[in-house]
Parts: sequence; structure tokens; C-alpha cells
Amino acid sequence: MGRGHCSRTLPQVCLLQITERQHGGHEAATSATLIKPMDLKLWFLETRPQFLLLSVVLAFLGTCIAWYDGAFHLGHAVLAFFGLLLCHIAVNVLNDYHDFRSGIDLNTRRTPFSGGSGFLPAAALQPEPTMWFGLTSFLIAVPIGIYFVLVKGWLLMPLLIVGAICILLYTPLLTRLGYPEWAPGVGLGSLPVLGTYFVQTGEYTLPTIFASIPSGILVCNLLLLNEFPDIEADRGGGRKTMPILLGSRKAALVYSVLTGMVYVWVVIGVAAKIMPVYTLIALVTIPFAVKAVQGALNHQDPAKLIPGLANNVLVVLVTQLLLGIGYLVAGILS
Repeated sequence: MGRGHCSRTLPQVCLLQITERQHGGHEAATSATLIKPMDLKLWFLETRPQFLLLSVVLAFLGTCIAWYDGAFHLGHAVLAFFGLLLCHIAVNVLNDYHDFRSGIDLNTRRTPFSGGSGFLPAAALQPEPTMWFGLTSFLIAVPIGIYFVLVKGWLLMPLLIVGAICILLYTPLLTRLGYPEWAPGVGLGSLPVLGTYFVQTGEYTLPTIFASIPSGILVCNLLLLNEFPDIEADRGGGRKTMPILLGSRKAALVYSVLTGMVYVWVVIGVAAKIMPVYTLIALVTIPFAVKAVQGALNHQDPAKLIPGLANNVLVVLVTQLLLGIGYLVAGILS
């Protein structure tokens, strides 16, 4: 969600633009014409497609839990995934727009995993069309939500409202109120799992709510660690992220504790028979989590932080994928 993403597939000319624009190079201004603003490929890359895998694993996990509970509906699963994908695109694109307008993306230290797409600072895309692209993606998702409310029940409405708040207000408001990391954890973590489950079952269950918590923690951590390279830029742009408010050392400790909580949560869930025993397969990502924690604790060293960011992404995606597989295996063998 938001600035915790960056495209490595940017055309080389765009990378050159970004670098030279940041250094005041004349070539950045003249080379901007080399990329056509309406190029469909460019708009596709603005969505940061490689990070949309998060939506895939969230929908997969929610669907697997529903299937385990005997309520699989292929059409609703696919439609819910499409709506979630649109919302994810919206938050990515709107985040780029707001961060460019606030000046954050003009000063950020980009990494392969943080700092935005870079298209707006490079003048490869213009701000207003980018804003409308993000809003349109969100507006297309709205009828999908309305449909599910009508066919599955009004209990879905509070979830959709909270999700919409996280999408539309995350960058312009929530990041300035203090400790905004909860918003992606909720909006692109726990709620999509619960929502995908609800549109197939028509209810929320305590075991499903319990099983959605690791997703919330993981996505919260995804944003938290990606904030470390952007501390100075975020501070200058008026953000109040955890590394700014607590200091980077304490924020790194919070990240480490939250990472450990994910695995403890799964073990407790299995021990209490809330989650099937096969979900313990998710523990195989612990070695990646250790490397991510090492990156957080040594965030001052880019040689350690960057691998930590990479392992953080692996932990977020693979852990949830394995949880879903655990539910599938449990359903098959039960």
C-alpha cells in the first residue's frame, strides 16, 4: 500500500529522468518527452503490478478459509478479487499523486521496495490524470461492493466503509495523524481476508476473524519497514510515521516484536484448535523473517536494510500463501 512500493521495471529512460531530475540535471527536463504520458504500458506500470500480488494472496487466503468451511463460490471469489485489485491499484496511484503534491517523492531516497513509482517526479505522467486514474479505479470497485451488500447482507457495509477510508484518506490525512501503519494493516490486510470470506459465506466467524489477524500484522509490517528509508522525506512532508514518532531504533524493535507475533499467533491458533494444524506450514518462512528483522535492526546500513526489505516482502506474501494452502490441505484431508 502506498509508498512502500517501487517498480524495478521502469524503462531506463525514466530511471535516468528520475536521477537527473533529483540532481537538477537539464537532461531530465528535455528527456521527459521520450515517454508518452498516455502510453498504456506506463499507466500499467504506475499501478506497481508486481506488488499487486498482495491482493492475490489476500483473496486466496479468504477463499481458502471459506472453502474449508464448506462455502466456496467461484464467481463471488473472482469478483471479490477483482474489486480488491481495483482498490489496491487506487491506493497505490493516489499515494503517488499525494506524495508528489506534498513534495515527499521529490526528496525521498528510493529503494527497490519504497519511494513510490517515480513517474510523477520524472514528468513521465502528469498529476491530474494520475489522480483521476486512481479515483476511477476506486469508483469502478464501488458497484462491486454494493452488489455484495445487496446479495450477501448489510453486515458487509461497515467493512467496506472502513476500507474506503483507508484507501481515500491514508496518504492525505491518516499519515499526518500519527502511527498510520494500522491503516494498511486493516485495509489491505485483515479486512480483505474477512471480506472475501463473507461474500462466499454471508457471515463472519470468530475463527475467521482470528485467522485474519496475521494478515493485518504482516501488511502493517510491510509498510513499517518500508518507511525507514523515507524518514527524512516523510518528516519534511508532515508525516507522522512510527519511525519518526518513536525513533528508528524503537520502531525497529516494534517491527521485530510484530514479526514474532505472527508466528506465535498461528501456533496459538493451532493449539487452541481455532486454525487447522496444517497452517503450521506457514512457519517455514521464519528464516526469511529473521533476515527481515536483521535488516530492521541494522537499518542504518543500506547493505543490510535492502535485503531486509526484500525478505519482508517474501514473508508477507509467502506466509499468507502458505496459510491458505494449509486450509486447503486441511479441507482435503478432513
